[in-house]
Amino acid sequence: MPRSRPSYPPEFKEEVVRLVRSSDAQWPIPKIACDLGVAPETLRNWVRQVEIDAAEREGSTTEEREELKRLRREVKVLREEREILKKAAAFFAQEENLRPRR
Repeated sequence: MPRSRPSYPPEFKEEVVRLVRSSDAQWPIPKIACDLGVAPETLRNWVRQVEIDAAEREGSTTEEREELKRLRREVKVLREEREILKKAAAFFAQEENLRPRR
């Protein structure tokens, strides 16, 4: 059974990242993560994403990631709608061929 990931409020994430960035090498990420009950890799990801959003590192910004997710959902819906329309067109075309002509 897959484990569910805990959801952390944005304020918590911001505060934790601020703590990590202000502590530099004083407190290593694993120590801070352990103290706060967050997985070290999760904390590293949060810090990395803040650095990307601040243009301090290369990568996709949070805004770009959200837009990509939205567009992928939209493409999925459009593909489903297209399949429905194709089936409906085939159905009506077949029905048109079955009608007697005058």
